[in-house]
Amino acid sequence: MPRNQRNQILENVTITGFASEGKAVTRIGDKVAFVEFGAPGDVADLRVLQDKSSFMVTSIEQLKMPSPERVSPVCNHFGYCGGCKWQHLDYAQQLQYKQEQVEETLQRLGKIQLPAPQPILGSELHYQYRNKLEFAFCNKRWITPEEMKVSRDRKELPGAGFHIPKRWDKILHIEACHLMDGLANEIRNTVYDFAIEHNISFYDVAEHHGCLRQLSLRNNLKGNWMVTVMFGGEEEENREKVLEMMKTRFPAITSLQYIVNTKKNDSIYDQEIHLYHGEATLTETIGNLNFLIGPKSFFQTNSKQTERLYQQALDYAGLKGNETVYDLYCGIGTISLFLAKHAKRVLGIESVPEAIEDAHKNAALNQINNVDFLAGDMKDLLKPDIAVRYGKPDVIVTDPPRAGMHPDVVETLIKLSPEKIVYVSCNVATQARDLKMMEEFYEVTSWRPVDMFPHTAHVENVVLLTKRKS
Repeated sequence: MPRNQRNQILENVTITGFASEGKAVTRIGDKVAFVEFGAPGDVADLRVLQDKSSFMVTSIEQLKMPSPERVSPVCNHFGYCGGCKWQHLDYAQQLQYKQEQVEETLQRLGKIQLPAPQPILGSELHYQYRNKLEFAFCNKRWITPEEMKVSRDRKELPGAGFHIPKRWDKILHIEACHLMDGLANEIRNTVYDFAIEHNISFYDVAEHHGCLRQLSLRNNLKGNWMVTVMFGGEEEENREKVLEMMKTRFPAITSLQYIVNTKKNDSIYDQEIHLYHGEATLTETIGNLNFLIGPKSFFQTNSKQTERLYQQALDYAGLKGNETVYDLYCGIGTISLFLAKHAKRVLGIESVPEAIEDAHKNAALNQINNVDFLAGDMKDLLKPDIAVRYGKPDVIVTDPPRAGMHPDVVETLIKLSPEKIVYVSCNVATQARDLKMMEEFYEVTSWRPVDMFPHTAHVENVVLLTKRKS
């Protein structure tokens, strides 16, 4: 399409479904058209944003007839914030589409025979379900088209919010996010107002300088909060003002920490974290187990739904009490410890040394002594001779990152030949790829999606693989 025609309008188009990444889709001639914030059943005029050889990217210019599946989004930032792109869909429909997408992805990419699924496990909480959010500060926030119509002078306003999707130099100012307990909004807005009142600078994302840079919030089911403030430089007086204000105004903050980060990226894993007030960790309870969580810890962000996810993995493992279990990509030991009281022995393996340190602490905290933990690259540690030291596994539980498992790891799984493999995944596409590699030796005997993230297209999937009879 010539450059001057990219914004052409396609009239009265009916949206027919969803693609694997959660974008609504339809067909325009012989091309697939992706539609931002559309819903199946919508009839709309679409503006063409991109036109490639086999697909288009469009936005809704005018909604002529809304889909019966539409509901009114709760959030005022819907349509700009990239966090909750399915807020306009009834939750029951969200679950149906997630189940269908998991099945379609497993069959299309894995090309494996599937048994009938167990119904998707929906989240008890549809809003305020997250236990962690991170907000960025900036000295020049992104201005919405509506704000531009009012005044172009607002470009110089600072902001506290989320990065615009695919634009890490642009930050959308957030007044209220509904994904976490309302205290998150109160803390963020208070810090924002306090900084303006006391002339404390906001971070310049392009030039990489400024005082307030990032705000990380965690909470637990008991209502305790861990807050970590990232500062862009050594401004001790302003840092002290901000931290002391937070300590005084918010007694729910039981762990207040800070980072001074002068790098050009926001990663905290190579940064020193300083404790200003309270404890260095937050304790979360899942089932009857307690877990210590630090600022650098990975922990599932939907605490209530996490217990149901782990229970599903435990149900699939079918432990009788005399099994040796390997837990791959174990993180801080959450699944390992969840399985330990039902098994003879559990071995957890994780690449991040700090996570393994936390795993040992969590085992001691819960007085569990039939678990071992190893830190290192999975493909290097998981070799067939590992069974000599830790015993041949009867069951392997694997919960890899979005990239899935390295081919060497899959090959070793097959050589270790456990009776069962329970595969927990946050990316069904890579899960399907890995399942295909194991198909000759293992069959999928059960699978169940678990919704950890309402109002998004993301979904976890738990698969039970059983060794084929020779």
